[in-house]
Parts: sequence; C-alpha cells; structure tokens
Amino acid sequence: MHIFVPLRHANRRWFSDMIQFILNQTLIETNKPPGLTLLDFVRYEAHLCGTKIGCREGDCGACTVLIGALHGGEMQYQSATSCLTPLANVHGRHVVTVEGLNLPGKRLNRAQEAMVQHSATQCGFCTPGFVVSLCGYALNVQKADAAGAVGAIDGNICRCTGYKSIERAAGDLALHLEKKDAAHALPWLVSERFLPDYFTGIPERLSQLNNKDRKLHSGHTPIGGGTDLYVQKHHEIPDMELQFMARQKPADAILFDENSCTLTAQATATDLMEAAPLSEAVPGWRQFLKLVSSTPIRNIGTVAGNIANASPIGDLSIMLLAVGARLTLVDESLSTEREIALDGLYLDYKKLDKTPAEIIRRIRFDIPRKGQFFNFEKVCKRQYLDIASVNTALLVTVENEKITTARCSIGGVAPIPKYLRETSRFLEGRSLSAETVRQALAVLQTEISPISDVRGTAEYKHLLAKQLFCAHFVELFPQTIKMEDLL
Repeated sequence: MHIFVPLRHANRRWFSDMIQFILNQTLIETNKPPGLTLLDFVRYEAHLCGTKIGCREGDCGACTVLIGALHGGEMQYQSATSCLTPLANVHGRHVVTVEGLNLPGKRLNRAQEAMVQHSATQCGFCTPGFVVSLCGYALNVQKADAAGAVGAIDGNICRCTGYKSIERAAGDLALHLEKKDAAHALPWLVSERFLPDYFTGIPERLSQLNNKDRKLHSGHTPIGGGTDLYVQKHHEIPDMELQFMARQKPADAILFDENSCTLTAQATATDLMEAAPLSEAVPGWRQFLKLVSSTPIRNIGTVAGNIANASPIGDLSIMLLAVGARLTLVDESLSTEREIALDGLYLDYKKLDKTPAEIIRRIRFDIPRKGQFFNFEKVCKRQYLDIASVNTALLVTVENEKITTARCSIGGVAPIPKYLRETSRFLEGRSLSAETVRQALAVLQTEISPISDVRGTAEYKHLLAKQLFCAHFVELFPQTIKMEDLL
C-alpha cells in the first residue's frame, strides 16, 4: 500500500522534498513539516491510535514505536519515543507501531500473549508501549534473560501499577527467546510468532526506497534526537527552520584509536553505552549509562545535544567533564573550526562559550588507562528515567597509594555542570586515604552553591554532594577507604 499525505496547513511553507518511509506495511510519502513529531503523524495523519499520547516528554513510554534502518543489508531496530522524534528522522526507515505487530487472523504475538497470560494489563493505556518495547527486545537480543527483558521496558510506565505481572510477562518472553537463531534472526522470529511475516520483506523494500535520492529541507537550528528541544518548544518546532543532525549520522559514530575515543555530533547515548572499549576500560560502564534516562531516549538522544543543552544536571556532561573531554566547534557559514575543553564551555546558566552559529562537530577524550579509576554517582527520586537531584563523576590516577591526577565534576549544585577545579587540584599529589578525602570535602563545599528547588533544598544538596563524593572513593577503593571513616 502507498499513501500520500499532503500538507494541509496554509500558514506553513510547502516542503518540496518528500519524506518517505514505511509505516508498518504501508509506504508513506508526505510533505508535512519535517519537524512534526512522529507521534502526531502516526495518530492524526495515519490514524493509528494504538500509539498513545501521554506526557509528550519521553517519560511515560505510551508513544513507543520501533524504528528500523538498513545497515549492510541487515535491519537494525530500536525503540524510540515518537513524541520526541522529528518526522525527518524516519526518512528512509521502517516505523513499527503496535498495529504493525499484530499477527494475521487476530492472533496474538508472543509479547501480547505473555501480557495476557500473566494478567499484565489493567486499564490498557500503557500496554501498547510495553508490547512494542518487548518486541524490540526480541529483535535485538543476542542472549536473552529475564533481567534483559525487564531492562528493555525501563522507559515504560504503568499508571495502574502492577509491575510484577509485567515483569513476569517479560521473563516469560525471555524464556521463549532462549532458542533464538541469531544467524537467521528475522525468519526465526516470524516462525516463532514474535513478528508478523511482512517483516521479512522490509529489507528489500527499504533498499529500493533508500536508492531514491531525496534531500530534506535543512535550516539553521541544529536538532539531534530532539529529546530536550521538543520538551521545551513542542508547538514551535514544526514551523522552525531545522538542521536535522541525525540524518547525517555516519556508519561509525564512535571511533577509537589506541588511547582515545572520538564521538561525532550524531553519536547517541546508546552508542556510548555499547562501546566495547569503554566497557573494557571502565568496570560498571554500562550500569552508569543505564542511569541516563531510558532505553528509548538513549536510542535517539545525542551526546552532543546533552552537552549543548547545558543542563546543570546533564548526566553525560558530568561524565565527560570528569574524563577531560574536548569539543570541536564548527561554524560552517565562516568555514571555521576550533577546539575547546568541555570544562571551559559553560560560562553561566545556559550560557556557553560558543557563537549561535557554531555546532559541536566532535567530542574527544582519553580512554581511562591502567591505574586510572572512574566512577559515577547519581541520586534522584526513582532509579531510572529521572533527572538527578545531584550527580557527580570522578576520574583518578593512583600510583603507589598516591593520587597523581584527579578530575571531579558535579551537577545540581551550581548554575552549570560544574568541574570541581580546586577540589581536583587539592587531591593531586596526596595519599589515597580517608584523611585526604575528608580534607577534600571541605574544599568541595567552597566550590558549590546549590539552591532550593523541586529536586531538594540547598541543605539537602550540600549533604548529597558530600555523601556522593565520599561514595566515589568507597566504591573504587573499598579495601582502603570505608564510609564510616569519612562521615
């Protein structure tokens, strides 16, 4: 089936370059504004109402869809919050809503069946999002287990509660996936009733679609995953002149040499999380990244966007400050390029040492080496999918029981993501001991200036800063430093 969806609003400019994608089984061609959210297109243009409108901020997961792209002849699918996804970002891709996961003859697929068998649906509003996320897990997992299946629904909220029944459904699905044929994943998933059979024809259809040379409108305002910009300017974005950074994502969004890591502007939090060299160099790396939002948000939210957003509690910004990241800023209108240290970027609340025309082209940092230790701590109202009250990261080099280098950063206690310059300098050259940490705490308190807000009082944040700073050393050096010796 082929559907053309024309632009209907006279007050909006006509976009001559068509956006093409496959929505479930249907080829879509539209000249709707490329900044229109995928959620609004799916519901109001395609009239597929199983994708729900909840928070419009990426928190609830009711609008979750799968977005598939063709890489090297193979399909790769990721879950995404459609309320924060620009229509332009699905050009040339396969979008799957809950309706596209139904099997012929009104049969239930494995995820739907597990939800029914374990009574995992109550009012039903959130159920489509859970089903889509679980089907995304089935598509991507190499070695299934219950913990992984539950992790795949970390971006979905059930308003009625009842998470235990949903977790049991996820565990049941994981059991069925234990025999997955990874070498022939798509045919196996179809034969085992995880997916409808039309999925097997999508690679060829998408290949033909991608061969058509079509260019999207490019504007002046850069947008990556849109996970923050849409929250701030939901109504304005469809009419804005946007430059869709995600459309320019290279095959290798993260590059490694012997000692360093380089991220392109389009690298996502998921790309950073799944980077094997970082997981090998930093114990707990994946667990630290799991504290950053949720799976659907990590799949589309870019690292560069997190930096440029300049939130005082941006998790990725805090981590990258600790590892000494450097940015390459480019002004294409002037053909200029310069490098700046991330700890010199933030001047004041939402004020950056960059011109409006400059964009982040690359992010580079050294991979922690032997003798270096990295830790990330975060406190928020719930474990996942929440903004921090206070977050902090530490990278130290220890040689012969002495701290030779130190970099510590903290969020939620200043108008900017804060690099603790004086605290870091104090630690260097001192012995690795509880006494050193206690003395450093006094320096830290002079560098922070928290205010009371919805995430806690200033007094509470001072206390959190103290406890989380201590937690770095207790976690990294449990044989040497005990919490009871610090507080």
